[in-house]
Amino acid sequence: MHHLGATRTTVRPDHLLHTPDAFIRTPLPGARGVEFVLHASPRVGAHFVQMTAEFAQDGVLGNTPAQRFVYVLEGTLLLTVEGATHELTAASFAYIPQGAPHVLRAVTAARAAIIEKSYAPETGAPAPQVVVGNESSITPIALMGDEGLRVCNLMPDGPAYDFAVNTMTYDPGAALAMVEAHIMEHGLLMLEGGGIYRLGDAWYPVAAGDFIWMAPWCPQWFGAIGKQPAKYLIYKDWRRHPLGA
Repeated sequence: MHHLGATRTTVRPDHLLHTPDAFIRTPLPGARGVEFVLHASPRVGAHFVQMTAEFAQDGVLGNTPAQRFVYVLEGTLLLTVEGATHELTAASFAYIPQGAPHVLRAVTAARAAIIEKSYAPETGAPAPQVVVGNESSITPIALMGDEGLRVCNLMPDGPAYDFAVNTMTYDPGAALAMVEAHIMEHGLLMLEGGGIYRLGDAWYPVAAGDFIWMAPWCPQWFGAIGKQPAKYLIYKDWRRHPLGA
């Protein structure tokens, strides 16, 4: 049903809310048996690409010219990189450095959040390494001491890495302690539950399946609403000088 042209999707100069009622699937080079929902890219003003990859069984995704982060939403993927094969199930994640040959193959039908960004090297920093893990093995950290708002850091934090990816889980009624405005941009995929997101001067109801892009300095705030926890996957650029030096 088309609901007479209604959608929650909104595009503003400093943010994007992309909701499932407006998703369009597309093929991309280097993939077979995979369709992609493209959420953010330089065409909207982002300095990274974020997409949801939908794999048919035996679907294959090959190399990318950028560094790549994968978070499995459902199903099972096999990642082959640096001579080893890793099984990735729901809540598994992997980071592949730029230029590292690799293949993702679907054992079952699967969906994964994929983030790609051109690497910004830093003089004297070590080279980034392949990272493979599962969120269940990471100890959550209370954000600013609030036990109702927990963060899992999925990427190593060090000068070798120029972005971070976390999950954030809010108990019902939990909220960010302040409205944030900062130089980092974000890509955010709602995984569970819902709530209210402030972006700029607008307020949006959001739910599992929604995607948000936030430009640098976009005022932002979230509060969880409902009877179940709200959880999202969030990207930010990190640890690089704003002049690119």
